Amino acid sequence: MVQIPDDKRYFRIGEASRIIGVEPYVLRYWESEFPQVRPARADSNQRTYQREDLENLLTVKKLLYEEKMTIEGAKRRLRQEKGSKISVDGVFLDDLKTELSKILKMLT
Repeated sequence: MVQIPDDKRYFRIGEASRIIGVEPYVLRYWESEFPQVRPARADSNQRTYQREDLENLLTVKKLLYEEKMTIEGAKRRLRQEKGSKISVDGVFLDDLKTELSKILKMLT
């Protein structure tokens, strides 16, 4: 299992490629294909990856290398996973707001 160092916040492309286990040109290609991977640019214009970027890259690598998906299949899977994590039922939110209002009234 790949370990992302806890003591660092930002990683340059060379460090990121060693952690992920692919060449830097592969990371640059994946960056062009997957919108989930968008490293920031340092003042020197060098890519700086954060932990979330590395986690996304590890997911891309797993989908492509272990699950043998195509680039398009991996894109589709990542979109589905992202959509399923974000979607929240509006009725649920209304009920939650009502319940929180009741609790707030009880506390005041």
